[in-house]
Order: sequence, then structure tokens, then C-alpha cells
Amino acid sequence: MSRISYREALREALQEAMQRDPRVFLMGEDVGRYGGTYAVSKGLLAEFGPERIRDTPLSELAFVGAGIGAALGGLRPIVEVMTVNFSLLALDQIVNTAATLRHMSGGQCSVPLVIRMTTGAGRQLAAQHSHSLEGWYAHIPGIRVLAPATLEDARGMLWPALEDPDPVILFEHGQLYNVEGELAEGVTVDIRSAKVRRAGRDLTLIAYGGLLGKALEAAEQLAREGIDVEVIDLRVLRPLDDATLLASLAKTHRLVVVDEGWKSGSLAAEVVARLTEQAFYELDAPPVRVCSAEVPIPYAKHLEEAALPQVAVIVAAAHGVCGT
Repeated sequence: MSRISYREALREALQEAMQRDPRVFLMGEDVGRYGGTYAVSKGLLAEFGPERIRDTPLSELAFVGAGIGAALGGLRPIVEVMTVNFSLLALDQIVNTAATLRHMSGGQCSVPLVIRMTTGAGRQLAAQHSHSLEGWYAHIPGIRVLAPATLEDARGMLWPALEDPDPVILFEHGQLYNVEGELAEGVTVDIRSAKVRRAGRDLTLIAYGGLLGKALEAAEQLAREGIDVEVIDLRVLRPLDDATLLASLAKTHRLVVVDEGWKSGSLAAEVVARLTEQAFYELDAPPVRVCSAEVPIPYAKHLEEAALPQVAVIVAAAHGVCGT
């Protein structure tokens, strides 16, 4: 066991992947000499050189497209997009090209591309840099969407993502980079299933990414109040692991889904719809979603906090579902 930060776990994953496979390289804005906007790639330029740690111009459309071309050519590119809002400049490349080529070529071409990007609010970066658009990408067939919330997943998800023949998007919540904890060596992580982070019998609480910590904190508070909560880390946003969610609901019969996206058209809505369609008669109460307020995320700290899901709101939602 070693004590490590989320940021360092990501860096170790990059380092290991590049040591294991000479086809793997990293490209993006400021990933080289500067060491990455969030210091994830710090030191990698000195170890691997400018051919494999490539600084790019400020054009997401261009360098995501270059990553697609490199993947088609047999390499294993990791493209870092600084924040999810900047990925909107590359939507055509991601959605209209990377996600479709395997299908449109009848399986003759694959795009083994990994795109890493920071997501989420809570850092006073105002409306243009606080998006949680994971649900947008989870809507698209042809890509796999991951949201590592733990040190284990931050360290272990990259290599299986690189082995996937389809594009994979890794969403790293900005508030997780400084989180520290113990991490065992040699842990393997799958990129197919959700994970039960806390077992319980009274309520299923589903969260992912930056909200997993709040969900676990809410579960601990609810336990002191006599409500035993099962917390599930969704972590694989596409394709969704229905089986794990259904198994939990069959045990608890109550459901709260926490999502930093906006409620309208949210990933939380998709989760609730799926579980309601497949297990309606397992529900002892209407499911509840806890999402961000339907406003552009404010800059002022007190307003930003008010707009985002907080532990107290999750706890209140759980009490409502349980009728306590």
C-alpha cells in the first residue's frame, strides 16, 4: 500500500501505459513542458521525450482529429482535452467521426483512442468552465464513457481503455485531483461494471465521479439516523451496467440517483427510466433525482454551492423516499 493522490494515480497510469506499449503517446495543450494544466503529466516529457509527450496548438478540433488519424494508423493515442467545455470544439471529430468509423466501415477500421478531460464544478470557474456534460457523451453509440471516482479507478482504468477497439472518454472531476488515500499495488480494474461502494438494505443511492464522496458521506449520516444505504458508483456511464443496479434495487426497493448534470435530459433520468422499465414492481416509492440547479453554474462561491448537489440535499431526498 502506498499513499498517493488522484493526480499521481493518473500520472502513474500514463507512465505505465507508455512503458508497456511504445505505440502509446500523449498529446494535448500544455501536456509537455508545462506538465499539464492539472500537473498530471508533470515529468513525463523528460522521461519519454517530445515524440511521445506532444504539446499541441490551441485547437481541439485539430488535435482530436490528429488523435483519430493516429489511432487509425495503428498507434494508441491518449488525447487530453483541458476541460469538458473545450471538447465542444471537437464534437464533430468525437461524435461524427471517432464514434462512427467502426460501424460505417463494417468493422474494417477501429479507433482505439482515449480522450481524457476534466469535468465538473465546485472550483469557482464560473459558467463557461463548470460543465458536467458526461450525459451528453453517454448518449452516443460507438464510444465508451468512464468516470473514475476513486484512486483505484484513476490508476487502473487507463490500460483497459487503451485495449478497447472503440474510442473511450475518461472524465476526471476537477475536485478529485488533490484527494489522497492508500492504494494497493497491482490492482486490476474492469471498465464494464458499476461498483457497490457500500452495502445496505434500505435504499439504493447511485452516484459517480465527483459526487461519489458526497454520496458516501450522506450514507454515513443516514446510517446514524437508522437508514442503511447501499451506495453504487456508476463509474461506467456507457454502456450502463443494468445488472448491478437492478440487483441492488431488488434488495432495497428504494432509489435515489445523484448527478451533477442538470436534471432535464440527465444521465440520472436515463438511470431512473431504465430501472423503472425493468423493475417497476420492485419500487416501494417513486425514485428521486438529485441534480444541479437548472442554471449556468454561478461564480460566487455561496451561489455555486447552492446550485450543486450537497450532502444535506442527498440526505433530505433519502428521507423523503424512505418516508422518514
